[in-house]
Amino acid sequence: MPKSKLDPEEQELLEAYESGEFESDLDADRRGYLSKAAEDAFKKDKRINIRISSRDLEALQRRALEEGLPYQSLVSSVLHKYVSGGLMDVSAKKSGQRTR
Repeated sequence: MPKSKLDPEEQELLEAYESGEFESDLDADRRGYLSKAAEDAFKKDKRINIRISSRDLEALQRRALEEGLPYQSLVSSVLHKYVSGGLMDVSAKKSGQRTR
């Protein structure tokens, strides 16, 4: 998997972490809360079935292969980003339309 390019601040944080100089300032309660939130966000407890075109499925599978993950995980990630507001319709934004 290709390494992503880090900005100077991110590089500094990575180097501090790898050298053992980085110390978290999270207390036990906050760490527990964040751990539970992350666990809940990635819990997959429901199944759905959808029909999509073979062309779209092949494109999803190609994209997932490029990202190095199963295509179902890519679809789940895209859906999660959409419902949590992290995915925007760029074409609608350009035309001044509301996306939701």
